[in-house]
Formats: sequence, C-alpha cells, structure tokens
Amino acid sequence: MGQAFRKLFDTFFGNSEMRVVMLGLDAAGKTTILYKLHIGEVLSTVPTIGFNVEKVQYKNVIFTVWDVGGQEKLRPLWRHYFNNTDGLIYVVDSLDRERIGKAKAEFQAIIKDPFMLNSVILVFANKQDMKGAMTPMEVCEGLGLRDLKNRKWHIQGTCALKGDGLYEGLDWLAGTLKELKAAGYSVTLGTSSF
Repeated sequence: MGQAFRKLFDTFFGNSEMRVVMLGLDAAGKTTILYKLHIGEVLSTVPTIGFNVEKVQYKNVIFTVWDVGGQEKLRPLWRHYFNNTDGLIYVVDSLDRERIGKAKAEFQAIIKDPFMLNSVILVFANKQDMKGAMTPMEVCEGLGLRDLKNRKWHIQGTCALKGDGLYEGLDWLAGTLKELKAAGYSVTLGTSSF
C-alpha cells in the first residue's frame, strides 16, 4: 500500500526516483563525477574497490547512483548491479586513446546484457579539459554508439573536476526517463523495449 501511494504522489507532484549504474574503466573519473554531483565538490579519491552509492537530486528527480569500481578484476561483478536499472552512465577517459577498444568491449558487453536492454544510456566523455583528449564525437565512434538500434542514448563531453557537462547530461537523462515513463514504458521493471 505504501509504494502504491508513493507512486500516486509522484505522479501528481512530479517527483521521480531513478536507479542508475555508473560504469567505466578504472581512472575514468566515475567517483569524482559522483561526488561532484552529490555534494558539489571534488573529493580526493582512491581507486574504488567495490562500489559507492549516493542519492543525487536534480530538479525533481532523485537518482540513486551506483558507482562501481572499474579495475579489470572487478568488471565481472558489474552484472550484479544491472537488475532494475533505469539508466547507465558510462564514463570514458577521453585522454586514454590506448584503451578505447577495451572501453568499447566492456560497454558493448554491458548494453547487451538482458538486464540492461531497457536502460537508457548516457556516456560521459570525461576529461575534455585535457590537451589531446578525444572529442565526444571520437568517443562516440570509438564505442560504436551510432550502431545502436532502438536504444535511447546521449553522449556528453565533461570535465568532472570543474563540473562542466555533468548537469547537461543529467538533464538529458532525467528528461528521457520521464518521457519514457509518461509514454507508458516501465523502464524499471524492464517490461518494455525502446
């Protein structure tokens, strides 16, 4: 009864909760992005062993963001975070040209997982402030985003340290998820496809 009332309340007052998993190779900037969004500051971070989870409120959407470690030995555990996920934020270190192929392989494995087939995709092409960084278009090509059919995706250039592009990406994510839910898609339950 409590959840039914909450859904009715959210429908009338416009508040929504979204579950998002944030993934990417190690040192891409995931944890820096999470805490920049959560508290508005850059914290000194160490490689994530396991996960961080925080609620991030943006406009009238509350995102529960799961930031999962990106080291190679942790990547097989990513799939344990896929169930009931509304969206994927995939973070790419735009300066790391040598591993864009690895970033693509991991990205493609994630989006093809049965639990992720209904998740919308936001790619943060991070570290755009660094000389020699790939442009968002180069990251798009490197990940094979243009080949995705029947999927909602967006790529956003970002600089986690300054916060550049982060809220523009969240704006797209919030708007897209709300639009899909308003159209009757049950994104969280994974019962509809795009």
